[in-house]
Amino acid sequence: MLTTNLLAKIEGPLARQGLPEFRVGDSVRVHYRIVEGEKERIQVFQGVVLKRHRAGSRSTFTVRKVSFNIGVERIFLQHSPRIDKVEIVSRGIVRRARLFYLRELSGKAARVRDAKDG
Repeated sequence: MLTTNLLAKIEGPLARQGLPEFRVGDSVRVHYRIVEGEKERIQVFQGVVLKRHRAGSRSTFTVRKVSFNIGVERIFLQHSPRIDKVEIVSRGIVRRARLFYLRELSGKAARVRDAKDG
């Protein structure tokens, strides 16, 4: 119990506020700040959320997209100061907490059902 309070004190100020509530299966657009030497730019990574790892300030989420017929996955720290913003493109309807089965699918089979489709 003592370690829980200590962790809460340390992680409290590090928590990021203002991220939208998204779930596994949602299509998101992550605006990520990249530093190259002296220059700084924002790169947009858009894809489907495969999994969420909820662990306080160490929380992560994995986003997958297909670029030039190659699947690309990227793991983002949820409370990272390098994330500029996260936009929800569409809500997905899935029955699983981890969507690793999408890695084997390609083309139209790899789509996630939209919330507006029902």
